[in-house]
Amino acid sequence: MRVAYLASRLTLPASPDRRFDAFEHDLMIDCLAPVFAANGGSLTALAWDDANVDWSAFDAALIGSTWDYQDNLKTFMARLENIEAHTALFNSCATVRWNSRKTYLRELESKGVQTVPTLWLDTPREKDVQQAFDRLDNDDLVFKRQIGANAEGQCRLHRGDPVPPMPEPMMAQPFLPSIQSEGEMSLIIIDGAFSHALIKSAAAGEYRIQSSYGGSERGHDADQKDRAAAAAIVEALDETPLYARVDMARGDDGHMLLMELELIEPFLYPLQGPELGARLYAGLENRLG
Repeated sequence: MRVAYLASRLTLPASPDRRFDAFEHDLMIDCLAPVFAANGGSLTALAWDDANVDWSAFDAALIGSTWDYQDNLKTFMARLENIEAHTALFNSCATVRWNSRKTYLRELESKGVQTVPTLWLDTPREKDVQQAFDRLDNDDLVFKRQIGANAEGQCRLHRGDPVPPMPEPMMAQPFLPSIQSEGEMSLIIIDGAFSHALIKSAAAGEYRIQSSYGGSERGHDADQKDRAAAAAIVEALDETPLYARVDMARGDDGHMLLMELELIEPFLYPLQGPELGARLYAGLENRLG
């Protein structure tokens, strides 16, 4: 099985301006490549926007560390459509298109998934931002890009704080104190089955849990209730993805709430899931027949 692992130029090892968090790309390659080699296959990391690649030479393409797609969505989707025309793509174009704008949370909520209360600000003006505190009945809000990744363009505001420019469609959510006390739980689902779970914690004085902001993670033995909640979210989709990362945090009432459902290019935390490589390889074999 020959598989292309789609990356961004800034996560590939040869990049002169490599991203700080590109070590996560390396961890995924170190997890997957030996499994492919042991089964007589290969995994090749390539920039998704490399126009010289013959995608038909691969049995499949796996979207990996394409961590610049959010700023180039139209071009990114066009490239994925081209790749999918020449080989199997995971996750599919249809899944990526749906998951690329966080309004998917609204659709999942309509299907009974418990999500963080969200106010959608498609053209955020300062007045809209200020009114969000009343509409969400909360003095501590997080504003996120509707098309975004790695908390870029995100800000946490308290009532009365100066409002920074927000030139893109945004979403506003109450800040969940459990993010700093308990952390955010991520559950990894591979080919419809639970793989592993972890807790992501923010650095002291920070609320963002990504490694770019000093966040850390540890393995977590998720109980059956949390596993079932993550499985139900994935089962609510029109199409079962090859891989999914379900990010949840505890609300004030103690219930776990969906923060994000990552189906495009999530880091899947192989250090906390030693069977991840074998699970992904088996999932690909199952999909490709």
